[in-house]
Order: sequence, then structure tokens, then C-alpha cells
Amino acid sequence: MNRRRAVKNLIAFSGGTLTLTFLMQACNSSEKDGYPAMLASVVDTIIPAGGGRLGALALGVGQFMEKLINDCYEKPVQDNVRKQLSALGRAGFIGREQQQRQEMLLKLAGSTDKDEKDFFTLMKTETIRGFNTSEKVMVDYLHYKVAPGHYYGCAAVKA
Repeated sequence: MNRRRAVKNLIAFSGGTLTLTFLMQACNSSEKDGYPAMLASVVDTIIPAGGGRLGALALGVGQFMEKLINDCYEKPVQDNVRKQLSALGRAGFIGREQQQRQEMLLKLAGSTDKDEKDFFTLMKTETIRGFNTSEKVMVDYLHYKVAPGHYYGCAAVKA
């Protein structure tokens, strides 16, 4: 048996498997329906950048929200988010000015439809949570320290 040939075949097989797995996940991705762009636009509308301050989008809250919704919420919530985002997309949400986008989201907040109201509440609370727990905000603005004091492990004790 030729070991070099066997190692080459093994590496080629492993690389092909990894590539195939990545491609299959990319094909099932939600990017084809504009889901990440719409979600990022909603996040940017809730906490926009401006006036010398960072917005939620610049801190990666859009990616946080996408991961959070896809991995942590159950199927009915995910379906409602997709439904509401596609409705906003059909209404031309991305192409509008900041003020118009805010008005569109506020209409959802005051809606009598439970799904629309739940969508707005979820987007607002999770955007604020993602923004406030980002590293930049925690360290630079809230002055968070991992260990709030110094630990003296070998301190002399008088007995």
C-alpha cells in the first residue's frame, strides 16, 4: 500500500466533504430572500448611528439578531419574523428615509394584530439587548471590568 497516495486521497476526501457541507449550508441560507438585509435595516432604524455615536449596526447587532433568532427562538417565532420582514420588504422599507422607517415600525407597535405587535416588541428588546451587551458599549461606555478589583493571593495574615 502506498501511504503517500492514501494520505493524498484522505486529504482530498476531507476537503471535498468540508466544501460540500459549506455549499449545502449556503444554499439553504436565508440570504436569497433578503432576510439579513431587512433585519439589519430594522436594527439600524431602532438604534441609528449619528451625532458622533455608534449605531447598533456598526456594533454587529444585525448579525447577533440573525444568529439569535435562527438559533434560540422556536419555529413559530422565526416564521413570524420572516413574515413581518417580508411584509416590510414589500412595503419598500429599505429604500425609505430613517423617519419613514421609524413610522413604519411604530405602526407595527400600535397594531391590533398580535403577530405585528410581537414582532416589534421582539425586535426592539433584542436590539437594545444586543447593543447594550456589545463589547464596545460594555467596556467604553458602561466601564465594565471582568474582575472588579485586584486579587491578592499570597497576602500575609496576622494570627
